[in-house]
Amino acid sequence: MAPNNDTNCCEKEQKIPIKKNAHSGCCSHDESETHDDHDGHDHSGGDQTTFQMFAPAIISFVLLIIAIVFDNYLPQSWFTGWTRTIWYIIAYLPVGFPVLKEALESARKGSFFSEFLLMSIATIGAFAISEYPEGVAVMLFYAIGETFQTLAVTRAKANIKTLLDQRPDEVTILENNQPKIIKAKSAQIGSIIQLKPGEKLGLDGELLSDTASFNTAALTGESKPDTKSKGESVLAGMINLNSVAQVRVTALYTDSKLSKILEMVQDATAKKAPTELFIRKFAKIYTPIVVYSAIAICLLPYFIVDDYIFRDWLYRALVFLVISCPCALVISIPLGYFGGIGAASKNGILFKGSSFLDIMAAIEVVVMDKTGTLTKGVFNVQKVVAIGIPEADLVKYTAALETKSTHPVGTAIIDYAKGSEKSVSVTDVEEIAGHGLKGKVDGNDILAGNVKLMKKFNIAYDAEIDTTPFTIIVIAINQKYAGYFLIADEIKEDAKQAIQSLHSINVKTVMLSGDKTAVVNAVAKELNIDEAYGDLLPENKVEKVTALKDKNLKIAFVGDGVNDAPVVALAHAGIAMGGLGSDATIETADIVIQNDQPTKIYTAINIGKKTKQIVWQNITLAFVVKAVVLVLGAGGLATMWEAVFADVGVSLLAILNAVRIQRMKF
Repeated sequence: MAPNNDTNCCEKEQKIPIKKNAHSGCCSHDESETHDDHDGHDHSGGDQTTFQMFAPAIISFVLLIIAIVFDNYLPQSWFTGWTRTIWYIIAYLPVGFPVLKEALESARKGSFFSEFLLMSIATIGAFAISEYPEGVAVMLFYAIGETFQTLAVTRAKANIKTLLDQRPDEVTILENNQPKIIKAKSAQIGSIIQLKPGEKLGLDGELLSDTASFNTAALTGESKPDTKSKGESVLAGMINLNSVAQVRVTALYTDSKLSKILEMVQDATAKKAPTELFIRKFAKIYTPIVVYSAIAICLLPYFIVDDYIFRDWLYRALVFLVISCPCALVISIPLGYFGGIGAASKNGILFKGSSFLDIMAAIEVVVMDKTGTLTKGVFNVQKVVAIGIPEADLVKYTAALETKSTHPVGTAIIDYAKGSEKSVSVTDVEEIAGHGLKGKVDGNDILAGNVKLMKKFNIAYDAEIDTTPFTIIVIAINQKYAGYFLIADEIKEDAKQAIQSLHSINVKTVMLSGDKTAVVNAVAKELNIDEAYGDLLPENKVEKVTALKDKNLKIAFVGDGVNDAPVVALAHAGIAMGGLGSDATIETADIVIQNDQPTKIYTAINIGKKTKQIVWQNITLAFVVKAVVLVLGAGGLATMWEAVFADVGVSLLAILNAVRIQRMKF
């Protein structure tokens, strides 16, 4: 096969230059700390078409079939001796030469015992004992198997790249108020992008237009339009829906959040799962043992059996070599994990490495933050009670006073007022720390804050307020109780389903929050969470998670990945909700849920379990089939054809099983 020009998949894993495999063949991997082994499986398709990838195998297959016909069905007088031998050599070279070359390259770089060596010895040995058809057939089917592996990996990578890399190559910028189309990579920070309806934004930026609606499905999985206002951040991959919008570029093409996420997923295979690491280390020990065992099978019987025939025992040794090739394990297992990462990406879940698929499969306790994880993190006025004053006036006066505060609770009241506060004047505003606000609105003395503020000024209020678990802003006008605002953070629509799903697979749920205990307990009761703790500082959260870890439980922590960084680091798996909101989230979390949906926690665990199941199916299949055929081969009962099935056949079955996960519904 023609050399592939694309980046080697192992090169991404090891961050070192790797010799490209002209044939996309198998190899040994050194997963040591230093990654000194430069050999690599190149299963990238490069720029080749499917026909080009299969062309060498097609040529060999046609020549082999013609030779078999001449040998067995239409004998030709000229097809004998050296003519016959040369014909089979020509049939062998298109698929065999790349493997022979890689065997030499691997040996030159210190990795003598590779799968390339096994296949080279086996097929050259077959030629040495005049088993030409079998020698060509072994290498031919090996080449076909490797090409199918290349197609599987290429398709998996393409699926993920298509899913995530949603940016256009070109953008329209304004120069002297004139539109100019340039490459997105050439755009500089500060450039003004003109975005027409239906166009996709190429870079992260700040909206300059008053308002604009965007389709963010490519980034968050949410199909509903997201309306942005002037000054708000907009991200690469968003599609403008309505009118022409202008965006000031705030990050270069390579620095956009989408670029970071794409890079994260493409490099996810760098963090190997324990199973994957074990198989790679096993292959490096296993391969030399196989070679020495084959030599023993060939030579030791000379000292044991009476009717020793060198050719027969050499054939058995060659069959043993072909059967023993660990390609099914070395390739199908990483492909299984890659498939799991791809399936997760399709569902808006980004894993930073295959190791976290294994961790999620074993999770026993999910610890969750409240605000932004189970609730929307947006405070809204749920109820207004006015005493001795029209509700409209209470809202207007309170909102006017809150315009002098930056507290999110105050923002909720201002939003609720819908601009009515602008018709009144506000003076002498004073913030009383830990209590609330005091000021004059249209000449009236207004107090707005918690019950401690009322007690401070000796103002009697409704006693039931003390028993309400949610945030209450109590209002007094001219030293007289005038009512209250009930403000709460809305629970996410799918939060209850998320907890139910986790309970269905026997995963315990715990909620930790800095919010007051009464609020936390109310949310926990509504969602049926097993344990909940409120009034916690970051160090208190660490103590709670440490206590769970001391019980030898596998823990996942779900939060924003920034404020809860100590707990994220402490948990076995740190999960960030809405990673598009923060660069720090992407960097600190092990897993990022793009669309903020708590149900994706269950989905991530489910994908981890299914991936691990498929990986172990492949390991079991490979070992059982190879063990059976190895025994038959050593006893002289298996031919090269059975050996081909034990190697290439099992590899293909394992690959088909591995890619199956990407078609599953989660």
